[in-house]
Amino acid sequence: MTKIGVTGHQKIPAAAIPHVRAGIERVLASASGAVVGLTSLAAGADQLFARAVLGRGGSLHAIIPCEGYESTFTNEKDLAAFRELFARASEVETLPHASPSEQAFLEAGHRVVELADLVIAVWDGEAAQGLGGTADIVHFARSRSREIEIVWPPGVSR
Repeated sequence: MTKIGVTGHQKIPAAAIPHVRAGIERVLASASGAVVGLTSLAAGADQLFARAVLGRGGSLHAIIPCEGYESTFTNEKDLAAFRELFARASEVETLPHASPSEQAFLEAGHRVVELADLVIAVWDGEAAQGLGGTADIVHFARSRSREIEIVWPPGVSR
């Protein structure tokens, strides 16, 4: 069994999505044994990753940052996808935060890294746009000597 975590941008330009999907698939295909996907099921990278894991017969371990997490989804389509993927998760862990906050998102990212054998980062290489952003989680993963696969097409910016 291989535990693969994901961190990544919620808003991915349309031009980047085929590259991101292919990169996620490439990493998942190289895993040995069954795959457990570690994800917070956020819009964007997390949901693309979760669908790819399930599509390959893997299971999901959802790490929900806080109570009231659903309120952070501003797009109805993303919220519907969250609910569907949440219902398909084999394991759900909700962190002890009463409401959404950057600290809760940071801790959820840290938890993904702590449990992962490998982390996929759907990351443009830019600084985080708030505490707990993708760059923060990549830096944390590096500080923990986790293997990281960065997936982002060259020349595409957010």
